[in-house]
Amino acid sequence: MDGKLVARRTREEIADGVRGLKERTGVVPGLAAVVVGDDPASKIYVRNKRKACSEVGIYSEEHDLPAETSEEELLALIDSLNSNPAIHGILVQLPLPDHIDESRVLRAVSPLKDVDGFHPENVGLLVQGKPRFAPCTPNGILRLLDTYGIKIEGAEAVVVGRSNIVGKPVAMLLLHRNATVTLCHSRTRELAEVCRRADILVAAVGRANFIKGDMIKEGAAVVDVGINRTPEGKLTGDVEFEAARQRAAYITPVPGGVGPMTIAMLLWNTLASARMSAAS
Repeated sequence: MDGKLVARRTREEIADGVRGLKERTGVVPGLAAVVVGDDPASKIYVRNKRKACSEVGIYSEEHDLPAETSEEELLALIDSLNSNPAIHGILVQLPLPDHIDESRVLRAVSPLKDVDGFHPENVGLLVQGKPRFAPCTPNGILRLLDTYGIKIEGAEAVVVGRSNIVGKPVAMLLLHRNATVTLCHSRTRELAEVCRRADILVAAVGRANFIKGDMIKEGAAVVDVGINRTPEGKLTGDVEFEAARQRAAYITPVPGGVGPMTIAMLLWNTLASARMSAAS
């Protein structure tokens, strides 16, 4: 499954939506990214998001704060962004420095501008099957499955990894699409046997080559969320790719699979937020 191709088509659809919204209402969607500290991966990620915003016509701004920024200073910035009508989406790049309470910061973002879908109110709506903003990576995964015509309803889906960012929300989205979902983790007994039942397997555990080729059901769709760097500096996923592709009907590469979809769905949510703002 080519995430770059699907993300490009998604961005084209977003660009059309941005133009239409601006023509009808004069509203230009706006996204603010907040980065605290000097994490290189965060810097690269935000730079890619800024470039993607420019390509589709979304206004973007970056707030690059030093690592010693206090929690109160960060909360004051978020409060100002919450009240800024030009900003429809607020992205707080994780991880934050240890002296800042991550959960408090995420709760401070207005749920109407929480385009990551991390606010407790938005998590609750997701669990109820009424998502305001579906989290970006899980939403991108479902868009990939839909684009490639992979049937979700009635499928047996196995998600390996129970994070709040990927594992839990993608399990919810699959469940609401009438898949039978098993959510696995490090203490799951007979994990290989559970994985071999999966028509759809989502690997989001964060361990290189954790899912072996013989754990894949013949004809399965495999979504590899992992991004791991080997000692040689090569990027690899959570799935043993070459062995798995011999058995899977569909599989996402790393890089070039889920990653581009995450950024595309962030833009999608920002456009959705701007539309809600314009309609209110």
